[in-house]
Amino acid sequence: MLSIIIPTYNEECYLPKLLQSIKDQNFKDYEIIVADAKSTDKTREIAESFGCKVVDGGSPAVGRNKGAEVAEGEYLLFLDSDAILTEGYLESALNEFIENDLDIGITQLVPISDSKKDKILHDFANFFMKLVESIKPHGAGCYGILTKKDIHEEAEGFNECLDFGEDSDYIERIGKIHSFKVLRDPKLLISTRRLEKEGLKSLALIYAKSTLYDFMGKKITAGELNYTFGHSKEKKKKILYSVCGEGMGHAIRSSVMIKHLLKENDVVIFAGGRAFKYLSEKFDDVYYIEGPNTVYSGNNAQYKSTFFSVVKDLPKSLKFNIKLLYNIARAFKPDIIVSDFEAFSNILSKLLGIPLISLDNIHVITQCKLDLPERYLSEKIVAGGVIRLFINRPKCYLITTFFYPEIKNKEKVELFPPVLREEILNLNPVNGNHVLVYQTSDSNLELISTLKSINEEFVIYGFNMEKEDGNLHFRKFNENQFFKDFESCKAVVSNGGFTLISESMYLKKPIFCIPVKKQPEQTVNAMYIEKLGYGEFHELLTKENFENFLDKLDVYRESLSSFKHDRNQEIFQALNDAIEKYSKEYSQATYKIVNLIESRENAK
Repeated sequence: MLSIIIPTYNEECYLPKLLQSIKDQNFKDYEIIVADAKSTDKTREIAESFGCKVVDGGSPAVGRNKGAEVAEGEYLLFLDSDAILTEGYLESALNEFIENDLDIGITQLVPISDSKKDKILHDFANFFMKLVESIKPHGAGCYGILTKKDIHEEAEGFNECLDFGEDSDYIERIGKIHSFKVLRDPKLLISTRRLEKEGLKSLALIYAKSTLYDFMGKKITAGELNYTFGHSKEKKKKILYSVCGEGMGHAIRSSVMIKHLLKENDVVIFAGGRAFKYLSEKFDDVYYIEGPNTVYSGNNAQYKSTFFSVVKDLPKSLKFNIKLLYNIARAFKPDIIVSDFEAFSNILSKLLGIPLISLDNIHVITQCKLDLPERYLSEKIVAGGVIRLFINRPKCYLITTFFYPEIKNKEKVELFPPVLREEILNLNPVNGNHVLVYQTSDSNLELISTLKSINEEFVIYGFNMEKEDGNLHFRKFNENQFFKDFESCKAVVSNGGFTLISESMYLKKPIFCIPVKKQPEQTVNAMYIEKLGYGEFHELLTKENFENFLDKLDVYRESLSSFKHDRNQEIFQALNDAIEKYSKEYSQATYKIVNLIESRENAK
C-alpha cells in the first residue's frame, strides 16, 4: 500500500484540488494522511470530507514525520498541498520506482501557469536535478518525494530543526547511502503562488543561494534568506514573559521558549533569583523582580521557615514588583503574558485583564490525576494549594512532562515533551568514568560524606566551589564545563528537579534520584523515573544502594533507549497557537471597549 502524506496549514483553497486529483487516479491502493498545523480555516473539514486520516502537524518537517508515524503503507509519498497529480501519476511513479529498485525518488515539475518564464524556470529545475542526481541527490521543494517507510525510519525522518531546505536535506541524506533517481515519466503540476508572492527574480535568488550552500555542505535558515512560508504574522506580538527564580529549571526552559518567541515577537522578561542572572546574560529587556525562595536544611524543604521568610518580605516585594510590572506593562502594552510559575505575573494579568498562558512542569500536580502513595497525599494537598495561589485561571496550561498522566480538563490542558536547550540536543554522549552529581541546595552535607566513602569519581555541582577532595571534584557552575561533564558521565545523581532529569533521559544517562523531602513534584518525578526503568528513587543515598544502582546501569540504559524527543517542535507550535488565539480575543475585546468609550464621548 502507498501512504500519501500532506502537511497543511490553512490550505482550504488548494487542498481540494490535490485531493480530487488523487481520487481521480486509477490506482486505488493508497491512504491519505493530512498532518495539519492547527489550521484556522476549513482545511481539516475538507480533509475529513475526502476520507483522509487527519493528525496534528506543525512545521512541514514535523507534519511529514507525524504523518509517517501513523502510515500503514510500505511506500511513502510526500506531497505539498498546492500540487495536483497528473493523470496516471500514482501508478506511473510506483512502477518506475519499483522497476528501478529505488529507495528514494523525486518527481519532475510542471507549473500551473501560461507564463513562458515560469515554464523555462521549471524546465531548468528539472534538467538540473537530473544532471546532478548521480553526484548530489537534490530536490527543488517537497513535490513528490517517494520512498519506503523502513528507509524513512532508518533516516529518522525529516530534520525538524531546519526551517528551510529540510526536503533537500532529507533527499541528500538518504541518497548518499541508498539508490536515488529523478523519476522520468510521472509529472506533478504545482502552483506558482510562491513565484507570484516573492517575484521570479527574488525567489530564483533565494533558491540559488540555498542550492549553493547545499552543494558546499552548509545549512542555511529561512531567516538568513529573509524567506517565510506564508505563516508569519504581519504584526509582531508583544509578550511579557515572567519566570520563577527558584532553582535553574524554570530559567533554562524559559530561555529556550523566549529564544523561539523572539524570532517573530517582541518579548520583555521578568525574573528573580538565579533566573534573572541566567536570563540577563542571554537576552536584552530582562527586569529583576523579588520573589520567595524555599529554605532548605539537609535535603528537606523547610516550609515553616519558608513561610515566615515570605511573610516578612512580602509587603516590600509586593509593592516593588507590582509597581515595576504595572509600569512596564503600561508602557510596553503586552498582548499576552506567559508565566513559568511566577506569581506576580498572575496578579498583573488580573489587574490589567491581559490573557495569561501558564507554561511549566509543576502544574502536573494540580491538572493531572496522579497515583501517589498515601504517605505523600498531605504534602500533595499543601503543594496544590500553593500552586493554585501562584497561578490561577490562566487561559490554558501547557505542561511539560515525561510520563503523561491522565488530564483532568482536556479543554484547557495540554501535555508536551520536556523543553530541552539546544546545547543539550547537540551533545554526543559517551559513558565515561565519573558520576555527575547535581544538588539544588548546598546544605546536604551528609550526601558528600557518603560519596567520599564510595570507590567512584564524582563531579559535583551545586556547592558553589572549585575544590578537589580525593574522589570528589567540586565545580562552580559554568555552562560549558557542565555540558562536558554531563556529556561524558556514566550516570547522574540528582534531586527530583525536572530539567536535569529530562536532560539525563535525552542523553541516556541512568538517574539516581533523591528528591527534596516535602516537595511532591520532585517525589512524583522520582517515582516515574523508577516506574519507567530509567533509574532509581531513594530518600537517602547509601554506599550499598548506590553500588547496587551502578551494577544495573546497562539495564537502565536499555530502558532509556526508548525515550524519544521532538526537539521542542510541538510545544513551540502550541505556544504560537495559544498566543495567536488569546491575544486576538484580547485585542477584539479591547477594541470593543475603546469603541464604546469613544461612542460615549462623542454622544456627550
